Amino acid sequence: MAYDFQVVIDCSDPHTLAEWWADALGWDVQPSDEAFIRRMVDEGQAPESATKTHNGVLVWREGQAILHPESGQRILFQLVPEPKTVKNRVHLDVRVGSEKQEAEVARLVAKGAKVQHRGQQGPHTWVTITDPEGNELCIA
Repeated sequence: MAYDFQVVIDCSDPHTLAEWWADALGWDVQPSDEAFIRRMVDEGQAPESATKTHNGVLVWREGQAILHPESGQRILFQLVPEPKTVKNRVHLDVRVGSEKQEAEVARLVAKGAKVQHRGQQGPHTWVTITDPEGNELCIA
């Protein structure tokens, strides 16, 4: 039996980090359903404090997803109270191809990433970077 899943990344600013990752991966930020959020608050299903305005749009405070533009696969960015303190036990490998690797690393560094390590195993190379909140990912 196969199960559907989504990857969840803990963070301190889900909406800003989701925008960074959507840009990094070429995915889409999942649009907010403002009418649904407002209805949930109006009906008492959620407190007003569970919402906020981000870039002029009413959103859920504690999470923001991004979607693969074709498959609809999701990555959810979830608000947590504590900052990241140690290396991730799971990370994403973003495969851009060796001919695009350095340009993609430079692009993401310009948007707040930091280079951590350059690796090679036989003919395969990768660059480990961190997103603006310190979560590791590899550009391969």
